[in-house]
Amino acid sequence: MKDDGYAVRAEGLEKRYGEKRALDGFDLTVRAGTVHGLLGPNGAGKTTAVRILSTLVRLDGGRAAVAGLDVAREPREVRARIGLTGQYAAVDEVLTGRQNLEMFGRLFHLGGRRARARAGELLEQFDLTDAADKGVGDYSGGMRRRLDLAASMILTPAVLFLDEPTTGLDPRSRGEVWDSVRALVAGGTTVLLTTQYLEEADRLASRVTVIDRGRSIADDSPDGLKSRVGGDRVEVVVAERADIPRVVKVVARVADGEPEADETELRVHAPVTDRVTALTDVARTLQDEGVRVEDIGLRRPSLDDVFLRLTGHRTETTEKEAAA
Repeated sequence: MKDDGYAVRAEGLEKRYGEKRALDGFDLTVRAGTVHGLLGPNGAGKTTAVRILSTLVRLDGGRAAVAGLDVAREPREVRARIGLTGQYAAVDEVLTGRQNLEMFGRLFHLGGRRARARAGELLEQFDLTDAADKGVGDYSGGMRRRLDLAASMILTPAVLFLDEPTTGLDPRSRGEVWDSVRALVAGGTTVLLTTQYLEEADRLASRVTVIDRGRSIADDSPDGLKSRVGGDRVEVVVAERADIPRVVKVVARVADGEPEADETELRVHAPVTDRVTALTDVARTLQDEGVRVEDIGLRRPSLDDVFLRLTGHRTETTEKEAAA
């Protein structure tokens, strides 16, 4: 398979576990020097895809290449060109950050002097110099994940697989990891990021592949995906369910499409073109008519809206199915 400017290419990947098809004809292309998001809920096949591409699991069908190398025929060569960070930190909490990185360097046969030098470079690159000689057990969640990223970069891989790297982190720690990922890409690394956090894919990825039940169902930029569900929307949350029909009529006057009403959440929303004028008209009319409003505003479509439009269900639904 030719790379053609792609750092990762997969065609028709299949993987079965007994009767379950974890991947069912999965396709993926990742351009070199970019962050590519692989978006889907638990059980969709994200981790299986990464395990195949990183040579940890053999594929049952299809073909794949990473950094121009065939993952089935050249697994050893592929492993020399990639880094992998999983959902949980792989560092030793008893050791210091510096000791962890030096240990990884020796495991990769760098030699003592080079391992120490590389550890120092990575501690500085990932803003861990001040904590370098502290035990990892005292690190925050974000610091541990940054150390984990640093460990995966010991050999300066061409392609880095990040499998849900911010799972379980608080928003501040998640932001620290995002900054580190951006810095890696600025330095030329290609990143394939699997995530179930919609905001994460939106913030980091220049392109996103949506995966559901083992198949890729869409591939586009985040904005391109969101454009599939329309532009901005006026959204109104009312205090009384009885007011929903009146709100639907008011919103319909300024909407570009049929308003949608959610009687459980007491919410009415519809797509609009002239954002500010539409919002002002709706707010003024509802006030004049004495409708009690809990919240009103403009909302841009999220990748969750995209997933719902593409699959007919929200990500949480598939997660529950996967756990069943």
